[in-house]
Amino acid sequence: MKDVIAETIDAILSEVNAISLPGPGYTRPSYSPLESEAHRVIERRAGALGLTVSRDAGMNLFARLPGRDRTAPALFVGSHLDTVPMGGAYDGAAGVAGAMALAAAFVERGETPPVDLVVTVTRAEESTWFPVSYIGSRAALARLKPEEFEARRSDTGRTLAEHMRDEGGDPEAVLRGPGLAPAQFVEIHIEQGPILDTAGEPFALVEAIRGGVRYRNAQIHGVWAHSGGAPREGRADAVFAFADLVTAMDRIWGGELSSGRDLAVTFGRVDAASGEHAFAKVPGELGFCVDMRSNDDAELDRALSLFHEACETVARARGVHFDLGALSRSRPAVLSEGLIGRIAEGAARLGMGPRLMVSGGGHDTAAFRQAGWEAMMVFIRNWDGSHNPREGMNPADLAEAVRALAASWGDPQGRA
Repeated sequence: MKDVIAETIDAILSEVNAISLPGPGYTRPSYSPLESEAHRVIERRAGALGLTVSRDAGMNLFARLPGRDRTAPALFVGSHLDTVPMGGAYDGAAGVAGAMALAAAFVERGETPPVDLVVTVTRAEESTWFPVSYIGSRAALARLKPEEFEARRSDTGRTLAEHMRDEGGDPEAVLRGPGLAPAQFVEIHIEQGPILDTAGEPFALVEAIRGGVRYRNAQIHGVWAHSGGAPREGRADAVFAFADLVTAMDRIWGGELSSGRDLAVTFGRVDAASGEHAFAKVPGELGFCVDMRSNDDAELDRALSLFHEACETVARARGVHFDLGALSRSRPAVLSEGLIGRIAEGAARLGMGPRLMVSGGGHDTAAFRQAGWEAMMVFIRNWDGSHNPREGMNPADLAEAVRALAASWGDPQGRA
């Protein structure tokens, strides 16, 4: 018997992941010709299913299957197709494949969904390229700020506005709005940690998404000196200062967790290897980024304050100066109980009992939720983490999650 869900998932993942810069892994930069080519894969397949395809001014793609009640809020399902540099095969792409599989199943069975089903492919979700969170989804919602269009892409140095225009978008129209009216959004995404894989569970329902505070281009300014001639007492060593900061933040992180607060601290990039650094020199400069995340906005404020205090303490002790640069921030989001409950009921009809969990990573779902939408996520079991070439996912797990969605909005046996 033909399994249209499994077949569609396999075909989409294969076609999309054939589009990439050279490896290892997969690289499709935000607002690049490669991201656009991946969107065209979905456009062609959606058109073949008879879905109506459209794009907004931010070049997000929407493929609509009409429902029985055209006046009710539509169900948007999907994710993104850009990747981090040398990322994996499933972060974003799995959610788009799952959304297309859900639409294909309705079409295959000749069943009309209760409301319009809109396969949703957002742009520029990965903020490694531009220092702006949720660019595509916030463009669709008319929630981008004018100054954010001046953000520069990390590899080209050109602005978001320039790259958006290159790919056919219209920044001025994005700013004029009005943006999408509130509806329902379900994002399917691989888990970015080991919880489901360790537990042996295929998928889960996400009830909250952490927010984050980030300094992407921080610097420590010390004093260059001779490695043998400069005494310990007079040095302003940028590397030792950074080591002190990392140790202090690790201690703070552990204390916050011990107090029952939610926090994650990551120093994701350390740069002390410029042409000025050398074997026989005390390092006078160091660049780094720091990313702190929590599901509690007040905890983010607290963590930021503790981080600033740690920087001041290290600066006094080591004789260095911190230049932290611009701060970027995303807000935590509590997701929709109603949608979570509906999908839990659909899964239960199929004998499934997915757990509830919190997402440590940021996702477009947060932007939709903060814009007043009913929104939630479905996590798919993944091994070897995320944002790396070794991302692992069993397509059968994704198919099982899609069947739970089908049971929630279509055939009670999940066959849609």
